[in-house]
Amino acid sequence: MDSAEYERKIAHRFAAFDQDGNGYIDRADFNAAAARLLTEFGTTARCDKGQALYTGAEAFWQGMAGIADVDGDQRVTREEFVGGAVKRLRDNPERFAEIARPFLRAVIAVADGGNDGRASVANVERALRVLGASAEIAGVAAQSLDADRDGKVAEGDVVAALAVYFTVIEPDA
Repeated sequence: MDSAEYERKIAHRFAAFDQDGNGYIDRADFNAAAARLLTEFGTTARCDKGQALYTGAEAFWQGMAGIADVDGDQRVTREEFVGGAVKRLRDNPERFAEIARPFLRAVIAVADGGNDGRASVANVERALRVLGASAEIAGVAAQSLDADRDGKVAEGDVVAALAVYFTVIEPDA
């Protein structure tokens, strides 16, 4: 992958977190994502699933800030994201799973219409669109997460795929 392609991929990954497009990632971005997901799936913030989603969003934010917010201003700039989050997560994908799992578990629970711990491919696609993916990308991604082709996506599938997605390999200099 050349340097321009790497930069383009990083920009997309940063934009996925920078929900309000203000140029940095902060707690409000994670809370906004949680609120939009709850609205999309008709789930209240006060129910167990809603509380788990907000708790997961906070844990994800704290994990991201802990590895990327170099200056401690409670905001992660694009530079901090590239220098901190992407590089550290690339070197330790298990760390990504650790900080993302509570949020991703809660997203699956909110999107899980059957309460069986797995969400339908269609609901995963909806969740991805709410989080900012284009309809085309959301559809392809949701289908690819259904590894066993049973029409359902489990938490482990999502964590593994997002770890790969966010741990972009840097081009050789």
